[in-house]
Amino acid sequence: MPRKLLLCLAAAAALSACKGEDTPAAAPATDTAAAKPAAHQFSPEINAGDFAEMVKTLASDEFEGRAPGSKGEELTVNYIRDQMQRIGLQPGNGDSWFQDVPMTETTADESTVLKITQGGKTTELKFGTDMVVGTRTGQAEVKVDASDLVFVGYGVDAPEQKWNDYAGQDWKGKTVVMFINDPGFHVDDAKLFDGKRMTYYGRWTYKFEEAARKGAAAALIVHDTAGASYGWDVVKNSWAGPQYDLPAKDDPEARIPVQGWLSADAAKALFAGAGLDLAQAYKDASKRGFKPVPLKATAAVDLKSQIAQKQSRNVVGVLPGSKRADEAVLYMAHWDHLGKHEGETGDNIYNGAVDNATGVAGILEVAEAMAHQEPKPERSVVFLAVTLEESGLLGSKYYVAHPTFPLDKIAGVINIDAMSVAGRAKDVTVTGFGSSELEDILKPLAAAQDRTLHGETSVQSGFYFRSDHFNFAKAGVPALYADGGEDLREGGVDAGRKAAADYGANRYHGPKDEFDAATWKLDGTVEDLQLMYGVGKELAGGDRWPNWYEGNPFKAARDAMMKDKAPAAAE
Repeated sequence: MPRKLLLCLAAAAALSACKGEDTPAAAPATDTAAAKPAAHQFSPEINAGDFAEMVKTLASDEFEGRAPGSKGEELTVNYIRDQMQRIGLQPGNGDSWFQDVPMTETTADESTVLKITQGGKTTELKFGTDMVVGTRTGQAEVKVDASDLVFVGYGVDAPEQKWNDYAGQDWKGKTVVMFINDPGFHVDDAKLFDGKRMTYYGRWTYKFEEAARKGAAAALIVHDTAGASYGWDVVKNSWAGPQYDLPAKDDPEARIPVQGWLSADAAKALFAGAGLDLAQAYKDASKRGFKPVPLKATAAVDLKSQIAQKQSRNVVGVLPGSKRADEAVLYMAHWDHLGKHEGETGDNIYNGAVDNATGVAGILEVAEAMAHQEPKPERSVVFLAVTLEESGLLGSKYYVAHPTFPLDKIAGVINIDAMSVAGRAKDVTVTGFGSSELEDILKPLAAAQDRTLHGETSVQSGFYFRSDHFNFAKAGVPALYADGGEDLREGGVDAGRKAAADYGANRYHGPKDEFDAATWKLDGTVEDLQLMYGVGKELAGGDRWPNWYEGNPFKAARDAMMKDKAPAAAE
């Protein structure tokens, strides 16, 4: 799933073949950075034409939307490997370019109906229209029969917040219904959790895991566009077709038999049938002391799925360090998208050009720059293209559990997920702004481009928890997730927000997320890549060990892993 609604798709770009060949109508990289004091941290090797050519290939119909386990995967991982070889990287997983990631493929029968019996009447909710459901159990058939439906507010058990939506009941055999996001979101109360800013308790992944820990038979999240930060079509598209999980032996997290979403209309009818007003329920669930509310209904579902045990692959290349090759800086991007949806009429290939062919092309452009720079990086630089991000950040989760460099040897992680193609911006969006000392390296580089740093505008969207850097963060490794801002040099904030809204409404996780040479503007993309390159260049060329800022929840894990090192923190 994972997930970020970008400043994207506003404008013009370029195609070219390899460096040295003619570049027709290419969008030139800006010269702004070259005139600034930090120009030595930027690289002429980062090229709009090469970037566009790689995105065009990765997002082509031939690659069929890059679904894990498909023909598209084979084409994708081989293409990335070939580009890494061309650049001059070495295999990054021993003598292999690949890291096998075991996965269970589950394809739910989309003729499945969810039967809700309430007030003596049974209503059948249809898959894709009224609800979506799936299972992570690996079982071909899962049944829930006459399960009591109970509304559990936001489905949160957070002792440090003195909040427990599950308190006082036995949940075995019950179906819990809950809201997306956090208790403070809909009432805009900064005293509840982080107010509008989503915490991890607001993420759908947490909510299903918590319901499983409580022993529920099924869990259903009520969709609302504002709370989720995406529309129902995104939910429907993301849950249709094959879904992937790590096998249970590779993933200790609790799993619930049936999990899914209810559309807003279906939820409104369900609450009304219990004599409840949905709008009032949002308010009630945001009050301290909320108690679970029976919905005077039962749920039944016979969920049949096709199950297959498969494997996907992370692609790992490394540029060995010249002095401290046992230490590393890691760049990452996810290569997977939603594939080809058989049976859909019209365009059924979910090409994933912005999300995330741009990120893969981005780390390859940075690799090219690193390979050509002088002096060579003193630390090794790892370039990791991970699988199964759209299925819950599974490829990065597996890598963190089986790293090619020990985590305490990784100085920092730079994640590139869905780059802006809207043109040059006056600002830089740092998702999770104020998290780590990596921002201290980024800030002067941005200033050299006459740009400022700030956090994400859509704090309610929980972007920090929706991309692969999060698995490294949970393990304690400082990770930076930054992108072009929304204050465009052409059109300002209005143009930037319009581009983001258009992408979110019309292309994100849909078949229209395609490479568009006629409308993309890559001069800003090149500036953004120069920043990401500059951070890694400084980190790989020195001996700093950045940490999380004081008060960050991931700092304790980093402190623990670094306690025997000297120095143990950034300069």
